[in-house]
Amino acid sequence: MSRSPENAWNECLEIIRDNISRQSFRTWFAPLKPLSLESEGELHRLTVQLPSQFYYEWLEEHYYSLLRKTVTKVLGPGGRLFYDVVIEKDDIDQGYEGASLHLPARHAANEPVADAPIATRSRAVTAPSGRTHEATPSAAAPVSSPFVIPGIQKVQVDSRLNPNYTFDRFIEGDCNRLARSAALAIAQRPGGTSFNPFLMYGGVGLGKTHLIQAIGNYVAAGNAGQSVLYVSSERFTTEFVQAIQHNRVAEFSLFYRQIDLLIIDDVQFFGGKEKTQEEFFHIFNALHQSGKQIVLSADRPPKDIHGIEERLLSRFQWGLAADVQVPDLETRTAILNRKSEEDGIDVSHDVLEFVAHNIKSNIRELEGALIRLLAHSTLRKREIDVTMAREVLADLIKETRVTLTIEEIQQLVCDYFSIPEDLVRAKTRKREVVQARQVAMYFSKQLTQHSLKTIGLHFGGRDHSTVIHANQSVENQIETDAKFKSMIEEISNRLQLRAR
Repeated sequence: MSRSPENAWNECLEIIRDNISRQSFRTWFAPLKPLSLESEGELHRLTVQLPSQFYYEWLEEHYYSLLRKTVTKVLGPGGRLFYDVVIEKDDIDQGYEGASLHLPARHAANEPVADAPIATRSRAVTAPSGRTHEATPSAAAPVSSPFVIPGIQKVQVDSRLNPNYTFDRFIEGDCNRLARSAALAIAQRPGGTSFNPFLMYGGVGLGKTHLIQAIGNYVAAGNAGQSVLYVSSERFTTEFVQAIQHNRVAEFSLFYRQIDLLIIDDVQFFGGKEKTQEEFFHIFNALHQSGKQIVLSADRPPKDIHGIEERLLSRFQWGLAADVQVPDLETRTAILNRKSEEDGIDVSHDVLEFVAHNIKSNIRELEGALIRLLAHSTLRKREIDVTMAREVLADLIKETRVTLTIEEIQQLVCDYFSIPEDLVRAKTRKREVVQARQVAMYFSKQLTQHSLKTIGLHFGGRDHSTVIHANQSVENQIETDAKFKSMIEEISNRLQLRAR
């Protein structure tokens, strides 16, 4: 086989990109580097380098099947994938001897490793010195003291965590799976993963605060010796201003530099506050260099946060940025069901589905609607049913009647592109078919109430992540291609006429 490792791996990436979300691809596959492609008869070994052992563990758990199929498709039945895993210097100091790490190979049951389609053997290499983090011991022993503006000693920190915000009480769905998985991994190894800092972003009421505090509660429960602090960006700013007024900035800085897990909510509010940003920049550097974990949240991606210094924005992007999106119908229903169980409210599934179907913006509104129903039910001594829900929540809901099916959308889009309908459900990757398929998926998501999973099933059994990728691709082209935008508007007009 005369092809280069870069060529083979790029071909693998093209297949992988079409089967997972854009965020997942950028997080788990974009950082991987092809190292070598060696052939011996019918056996072809492709070796790629992973940034850390955590990447190895994550790929094995979540993408093994996809990688196995992809490597076999690109390299043939004799294709094998090997990993070189970069091991941080401090990991070696903590017990790894030499420069090799033998990770367990995963393969099909009763299948010899040498014959497995993907052989996940690994060899570790020491990371460059610029990526190592050596821990710094605390400057003083903790003493019991409330926190207003800290004194010179390390205080017994009030974490300010809401004990109700735990992983067990967080409903996972397609909208937040990456963020939750990364958050749990961080909670299990604070400061020990590649996700430092970890920045979670998304709109209001989508569960960001719950999830970042879940990290804190998990660490606080399992690591009694570690200090955990949750603070909003506004409170951080207020306390910093007080420290300036009372000439206690050095004490303020020392306090924050002693935190083992620092969680700051809504960092977008640092925008325009130059002195606060400068102080946080130095605190951030000190914590990061000491191997302490930093967790942040924002209402938008780092690149879209205005008024933040470039040097601070770049640090926000050192680790992992994961988004949380508006929950789909199934997730909204599950959230309502969990809430009703926790509050001891007896609500039928029809009512929960009605509320979930009509309130889509965020989780807070969903839970608020349920509380309102309970209040009216109690005051009027009336059982909660769909009729009551429609009356009580009239100001919150806008019922819509779906008059187009996914099949009708497929038919109209295929007519527009002049291709047979069955092609958008087939496995073909011809350019014109891929475009028609993505446009049909886009309108299916926009104009129907079906979940991403259901939409994917209507397009040849594709995964929900393919629908996400299709929707993002169409939205990106609308923003950058005027001709494509005009085409989408024309198809939209035709669909509206069909729906009447």
